[in-house]
Amino acid sequence: MTSPPIKRYRRDELSDNEEEEDDRNYVPYVKLKDRRKKKLYKLGVIDSISDDTKKSGANEGTSSISWGSNDSGDETKELTNDDLIRKEEEIIAKSKETSLLLQHNELKKLAEAKQESEMDKQLKEEEKIFQSVTEQTALKGVSELAKGIEYIDPLKTSWTPPRYVLAKPESYHNELRRKKSIIVEGWNPPPPLKSFQDMKFPLPIIKALKEKGIERPTSIQMQGIPAVLSGRDLIGIAYTGSGKSLVFILPIVMFCLEQEKRLPFVQNEGPYGLIVVPSRELAKQIHESIYSYFSYLKKNSFPEIRSCLAIGGTSSSETMDVVKKGVHIVVATPGRLMDLLNKKMLNLEICRYLCLDEADRMIDMGFEEDVRTIFSYFKGQRQTLLFSATMPKKIQNFAQSALVKPITVNVGRAGAASMNIIQEVEYVKSEAKVVHIIEMLKKTPPPVLIFAERKQDVDAIHEYLLLKGVSAVSVHGGKDQDDRSKAVTDFRNLRKDVLVATDVASKGLDFPCIQHVINYDMPDDIENYVHRIGRTGRGNFKGYATTMINKLVDENVLLDLKHLLIEAKQKVPPFLATLENEQERYLDVGEQRGCTYCGGLGHRITNCPKLESIQNKKVADIGRKDYLANNAADY
Repeated sequence: MTSPPIKRYRRDELSDNEEEEDDRNYVPYVKLKDRRKKKLYKLGVIDSISDDTKKSGANEGTSSISWGSNDSGDETKELTNDDLIRKEEEIIAKSKETSLLLQHNELKKLAEAKQESEMDKQLKEEEKIFQSVTEQTALKGVSELAKGIEYIDPLKTSWTPPRYVLAKPESYHNELRRKKSIIVEGWNPPPPLKSFQDMKFPLPIIKALKEKGIERPTSIQMQGIPAVLSGRDLIGIAYTGSGKSLVFILPIVMFCLEQEKRLPFVQNEGPYGLIVVPSRELAKQIHESIYSYFSYLKKNSFPEIRSCLAIGGTSSSETMDVVKKGVHIVVATPGRLMDLLNKKMLNLEICRYLCLDEADRMIDMGFEEDVRTIFSYFKGQRQTLLFSATMPKKIQNFAQSALVKPITVNVGRAGAASMNIIQEVEYVKSEAKVVHIIEMLKKTPPPVLIFAERKQDVDAIHEYLLLKGVSAVSVHGGKDQDDRSKAVTDFRNLRKDVLVATDVASKGLDFPCIQHVINYDMPDDIENYVHRIGRTGRGNFKGYATTMINKLVDENVLLDLKHLLIEAKQKVPPFLATLENEQERYLDVGEQRGCTYCGGLGHRITNCPKLESIQNKKVADIGRKDYLANNAADY
């Protein structure tokens, strides 16, 4: 009888891969006593663990543990398992007894330390970007750069402040500056003066100022005019409508009067003073202002002083008629001035006074090389003045290279809006904008100024207003110069109620009693916005500004607008108040709040929309230019 067959069970064989995985995942067993020691070590109770406790082969018995030092010195204690358990329980109990407030404070300190390191990293990155975009070549003429000419001392003039002002202590002048919100930087600035009589202007000039309604100097004039009369180079920064133009107009009138008295100008001589501005309308306005003061002087038996206007779109024969007689002051735009200099129709051999009004806008608009070329035509040292309402740190640093021991006069933050302007922001869809303008016009009586970015928008708005029976005129770069001049003149003389314009009318133009500025669209950068709304609320008058925005506007520009409204203590609409960005936590980091490139308050230079657009433009122009790389060979 045969035995039953033995049952065999199939046993799953482990694959080699699974065995290797088990080996890798194997965790060696650590005794409870050793685990407790390591836990205490991590909690900071034990300074060090003896080597024998770290070995996995440590067996029974006690182990030596080094405890933190106390007043009596370092001690070594032999701990049993019971001691370790008891100490662990004490630490756990102590952590439970710690209040939530203390725990919160400790966590907060750790978070702040981490935040500080992030801010340091942010500042270093911004500094690298700022250095890369800052122009390294000094703003000087080619010959000055080639010969290494540097002027050490500023020009000297015959003007001095009144003796009774000089006798007052420096603390008195500093207190006056503080009251008038004047910030002065530079070597040995002259004292501020509270009246035009103290500035030693002749009676006809004082009378002319009074007839224009100017009784006392503004803050920028109190400090700026004495600095210019002293012969100092100047950077003047103040909000729109603060009277910056008088700071360079009155001194040049006095300098030219002095030169004419000493030695009259002969034919084809001059100019002694040169004023360069970015737009034709602004040049015409400044020239008319200078001419009015010349007229007052001539009526009172003072020597005749001549000025001329050199702008594009007009015949140069009128300019040359004045130059042939001998000209004291030339007011020009860069293009026409370069043309006259290149053709040798004008020379700057005796010119000792140069003013760049809206200086930052000229450099931004691409006139930087033109300005550098203009400097090359000067034959000697000159007094240089730069003025603007928006002067970012980048432009200030760049401009310093052209000046000799300059004085910087700052009234308020560079790029800040005037506190006399009530700003409103409305959300309006693109298709409803033109129709909505009529509702906006009802808010205030005329005159009203409407700004738009594009020429076609200006024409469309102008046509719509005419159809609705509104007395309106328009100005943009595509129009003939005669039409532009007539439109500005009609609006200034209150013959028209509304002026529709591109940003060509936003730089420095002074219209009397503008009640309301309407922004049909939001400009690409906040600086243009400040210049636009600055056409109203000038001097001591109040103004009103309304801006239409929608979802097409860049988020960074909206953040700039939000923080500008907060700074000016204006009402922030809900759709702007809810707008946030992770970069906002870095806004107050460093010496300057906001962006060091464009001056916007709502972003940093790391995400500046203006810088990005400029860089994109440069990249787009690379393919169009025919140039030879620095390291290339021409075979």
